[in-house]
Amino acid sequence: MRETPKVIISGFADEGPKDKKAEAQLAMLATLGMSHYSLRFVDVGQGVKNVMQLTQPEIARLRQLHGEFGIAVASIGSPIGKVKLLDVEDGSANAYIPFDQYLQQDVQRAVDLAGEFETRLIRGFSFYHPQGEDPAGYLEPAAERLAQIAEVCSRGGTIFGLEVEANLVGQNGRLLQKLYEMVDHPHLCLIFDGGNLSSQNFTPVETLAEYHAMREGIGWMHIKDYKIDPALQWEGVVDEERLKNFVPADRGDSAHEAILRDFRTRIPALEHELKQQRVPGVFLDLEPHLKGGGQFGGFSGVDGFGVALRALLNLLDYVGIGYALTDYEAIARQRD
Repeated sequence: MRETPKVIISGFADEGPKDKKAEAQLAMLATLGMSHYSLRFVDVGQGVKNVMQLTQPEIARLRQLHGEFGIAVASIGSPIGKVKLLDVEDGSANAYIPFDQYLQQDVQRAVDLAGEFETRLIRGFSFYHPQGEDPAGYLEPAAERLAQIAEVCSRGGTIFGLEVEANLVGQNGRLLQKLYEMVDHPHLCLIFDGGNLSSQNFTPVETLAEYHAMREGIGWMHIKDYKIDPALQWEGVVDEERLKNFVPADRGDSAHEAILRDFRTRIPALEHELKQQRVPGVFLDLEPHLKGGGQFGGFSGVDGFGVALRALLNLLDYVGIGYALTDYEAIARQRD
């Protein structure tokens, strides 16, 4: 009898407790029976900070809490790649940082944090092209930078996961796959996120097509769904008004049932590939945004996070994908 493919459920726990306190995030995960999370914003006693800004005492305290709660970090939820590709004024508020400086400071910092928190995975992005211009015209410079990021990750034993998201060069599956092929590096993979496509008014059929375009490069998935509002016409940029329509994974227009049914066939080979790089398995990472989203994060509330988790598990049961919530063997493999 063929074994059921299995994933590890993780999530951006900062979407739960409003105060983002470390103890509250970990208590929520423990209550839901989860053993992994993606680390993004957290208050370890000195106010809410992005993981990139944590001090060494805060890192030590958070590691101590992970041990006490029996919880591990699935990925570093970094904002790497959410800066301008070029130093040009385009009407946006996005920052530009000289790339050599960015590589040596920010990218290396993310790699160092992955080591501190015993994870191999770093979430990142594909750079902002000049607003209003065709992103396809900026594939080459974006790929050049991403190749250098992947090399830094390689030296640190980590994998850079490139998330599909609006307003960036890799804003759909086709463009992201082109970047993946141009970079062609074992320490770069793709992250599928259905809600980040549906929020651009991609229909379920179109979202499924974008998934298939990037399928072979996917290393893990973010689970977020979105209900298209026909009144919001697509004008090429996702704004805050659009970020109010996120829903649990079984209620939106992101074609999760069809996508997960297909992804089921990919899981065994992908799990083998990931374990070769000392990643404990294939992660499905909840990032629900049920009570709103933004450029650098979102909020679901503790109640919403639980709703999103139950919706995902029901969907996985329906399509025949097994899952682990509390996976202490995976934690042990990470820490070996």
